[in-house]
Amino acid sequence: MRNQQFEHFMNKAWAIAAVAVMLVGHSWAASNFTPLYSFTGGNDGGDPATGLIFDQSGNAYGTTVAGGDFGCGTVFQLTPSGGHFTESVLFSFDCFDSGKNPYGGVILDSKGNLYGTTVAGGSAGICAGDGCGLVYMLSNVGGTWKETPMYNFTGGDDGFGPGSALTSDGNGNFYGTTPDGGANSVGVVYQISPVRGGGWQQTVIHTFTGGNDGAVGSLGALLIDNAGNLYGISELGGAFGAGTVFRLSSVQGGWKMTTLYAFKGQPDAAFPYGGLIADASGNLYGTTYFGGKNGMGAVFKLARTGKKEAVLYNFKGGMDGSNPTSTLVFDAAGNLYGTTSTGGNTGCDCGTVFELVPAHGERILHRFAETPDGGYPYYGLTPDQNGDLYGTTVSGGSNTQGMVFKFTP
Repeated sequence: MRNQQFEHFMNKAWAIAAVAVMLVGHSWAASNFTPLYSFTGGNDGGDPATGLIFDQSGNAYGTTVAGGDFGCGTVFQLTPSGGHFTESVLFSFDCFDSGKNPYGGVILDSKGNLYGTTVAGGSAGICAGDGCGLVYMLSNVGGTWKETPMYNFTGGDDGFGPGSALTSDGNGNFYGTTPDGGANSVGVVYQISPVRGGGWQQTVIHTFTGGNDGAVGSLGALLIDNAGNLYGISELGGAFGAGTVFRLSSVQGGWKMTTLYAFKGQPDAAFPYGGLIADASGNLYGTTYFGGKNGMGAVFKLARTGKKEAVLYNFKGGMDGSNPTSTLVFDAAGNLYGTTSTGGNTGCDCGTVFELVPAHGERILHRFAETPDGGYPYYGLTPDQNGDLYGTTVSGGSNTQGMVFKFTP
């Protein structure tokens, strides 16, 4: 079953087109694919619509939308042991003041604290009837993880329903987007900053208008460069109504929004839902759910100036995969890896793991089959220190409640 936030975004989008490829398929049994943990949907969580993050000890952290002690989601840890991983729940959300339905995962600071968002719950507003969401910090206090709500969204000009992972500038400030709320009801970009003497303050640094600047903050986290500029994606809006890539630069008295690129739709890319990554030259890369020559999604490259955009790959559906929502990742050789949320195995349409090799095109590394290996990998892949890639699926696995997997390229 696909997650609620993703369906919410789909209801706001319309289709366009994608295409031509080089394709090499591998079966599950023959691939370098390893199932690590299947959620039960009970106290251990369920529906892991999350990216993963590793600490220096090799522990992985993520979130589940459902399950836990109260059925409203968890933050979990996977601990390596003898070639296997043991799952433990660090925190269960109570559906109310502590939050409800965390999407996108967590980030980690140098002290071992975890930071994330929930799309609902909280104590400052009603919104869709179950709270407007919050930003939280989890700290390990004497072996028990304690939550500190950093900001509760009200559903007004501050936005609501934050569903992407946070981004940190390393100076104690955190940044994110919302898909809803704001003065124009199409989302905001926000900053959470520490307050002298304790506590946190939220500042809206851009309110989407739905016009040329875009609309609806994406599933992917913001990207920050060494100068403190933020790069992000809006799922809708822009000059052609098919989403944008934008930059926010800190200037005296506030932030300056620059729309770097407006997606045009078929045969260009259209409707991006993931985040951005950059190469050593500063070029930006991402995926779009629709667009491309066949309307099945695309991988794009954009010069950081925004003056030159190219579709690197057009998905064609079926066994090739389609409709990526993932943020991409590079390997040391400059190859790109990602996931598609649909396509793949005939009769399942459960998504794929793919590789893009410069000058050689696309290679399908794995096609999901729902059982036993999961289905719908929305949030892409995370490399560990050895170059192995880890991800999650929101459904499937041995208990049909989603799973964590490892892929060795």
